[in-house]
Amino acid sequence: CHRKGVHMIQISPSVLSADLAKLYDECAAIDAAGADLIHLDVMDGAFVPNLTFGAPVIKGARPATKLPFDVHLMINEPIRYIADFAKAGADLISVHVEPDYPISGTLDDIHFAGRKIGITLNPKTPVGEVAAYLPRVDLVLVMSVQPGFGGQSFNPVALEKISALARMREEMKLSFRIEVDGGITAGNVAACIGRGADTIVAGTEFFKNSAALLEAARGAARNL
Repeated sequence: CHRKGVHMIQISPSVLSADLAKLYDECAAIDAAGADLIHLDVMDGAFVPNLTFGAPVIKGARPATKLPFDVHLMINEPIRYIADFAKAGADLISVHVEPDYPISGTLDDIHFAGRKIGITLNPKTPVGEVAAYLPRVDLVLVMSVQPGFGGQSFNPVALEKISALARMREEMKLSFRIEVDGGITAGNVAACIGRGADTIVAGTEFFKNSAALLEAARGAARNL
């Protein structure tokens, strides 16, 4: 499933839709279901209106699986916590472009901690907001719902952003991954992959319908 300069498709189930009281067991189950990464949404109740968990909970779940932890920080001042999440076992740390904090310094901190770097944009945020960071990141996360809650419907505006990022990746001769998160189903995953997404976050659909989702993603990857 390779186009020129494009990565293998990876599935990163979101534990936001799992039973967080059994996070260790849920991580082990995600591993057994054939996922590639585990997506962990950290929310601070300020940047987004919900609260989830912090670094200690991630540290507790880390021994459950060898899969990489794809940690998405939906928080106002991520620069204060990069070291904590790196020590807790995050393999990739994604931060948002919208809050007012030293983004460049935060990306440096992720790099110095030896972790992969992700930059994230919300549905209303133009792709141009992340352009300056593209040469430095390993992944761009396109939110296809307003972040903060699971179970929302996919916003098609994400497809245009994925296409734009795929063009920028090719024009700039870069190799960052394009991740999409929010309302992903077996019915729309192929459209995301067709536009250039290569890392798929799925929460509700993965836990309800993982076989159909994985088959739809693999089918789309074969058609590239």
